[in-house]
Amino acid sequence: MKAVFLAVGLFLPISFYSVAPAQLIKLTVGYGSISANHFPAWMAKESGIFRDNGLDIELVYFRGGTTAMMALLSRETPISEIAGPSVVSANLRGTDVVIIAGGVVTADQWLVARREIKTADQLKGGSVATSVFGGSSDFLARMALKKLGLAAVKDVAIVQIGGVPERLGALEKGKVQAAMLGVTEALMAQKNGFNALAAASQAYQGSGVATTRRFIRENADIIRRYVKSQIEAVHRIKTDPEKAKKVLAKYLGPQDKDVLEGRYDYIRVDERLPPKQYPTLEGIKNILESLAEADPKAKAAKPEDFVDMRFIKELDESGFIDELYKTRKR
Repeated sequence: MKAVFLAVGLFLPISFYSVAPAQLIKLTVGYGSISANHFPAWMAKESGIFRDNGLDIELVYFRGGTTAMMALLSRETPISEIAGPSVVSANLRGTDVVIIAGGVVTADQWLVARREIKTADQLKGGSVATSVFGGSSDFLARMALKKLGLAAVKDVAIVQIGGVPERLGALEKGKVQAAMLGVTEALMAQKNGFNALAAASQAYQGSGVATTRRFIRENADIIRRYVKSQIEAVHRIKTDPEKAKKVLAKYLGPQDKDVLEGRYDYIRVDERLPPKQYPTLEGIKNILESLAEADPKAKAAKPEDFVDMRFIKELDESGFIDELYKTRKR
């Protein structure tokens, strides 16, 4: 971890950003997984949208949401693209981290089992691979198991494995009996003979833009520029499919053409990646409910406690977002 923070520190001359007249504002932004959930940040970087808004953004990948959150709280990366459960959990522990833009506002994963496991009864007594306890894949695994009539921990063990590639690898090598996979990974696995037993999908703050209330107080203009970039990047994703697919392929690695098309078609829909980019209060409520059993603070918390929507609201009420989509072809 020290090595990760040192690498980030190399990008930061004295502090985490610098401003000079007629110069771009330099800023390091973290993200916690190689997932299309971070598509808006990638698009804003690769299409020059950040620069158009006066930002020189260095995107840094942290292996896992926990490390990305630590970098955010330590001010190594004052803005981060991070999963909603990580923000909620950190906030419940007393930090001032909040979500300022919604990113992906649904959670959609499949519980995929090994070739010989075709029913819930056959999965009983086995294990399912997720990312980290309390993360989105953990939450969805419990939901998927419940749909199958199985109880997490009691009937099926939950195992922390890591990102989707690691989970898929553990499934293929027989280290686990099932794994939570994204929609396109599940389709690929099915082509190879694995069995999709249950889907889990609902309103959920999958991955959004997070920062701290302190950084907002001290740097409202930077936040305003970043949120505007987010809005414009989402618009570009929806209206420039060729550029969008090139960006996806760059960050996700070489893709089968059909898989790449599937990833793009999946992520770009308005219900999943909304044009106005408000964080989903319903989705945060669902996260709180999943945490309430283990954390009494989650029972008393309100979804509004975890967001700061003022910057999205400014752009929305000014008519800027509606104007962007005025000539959009559906």
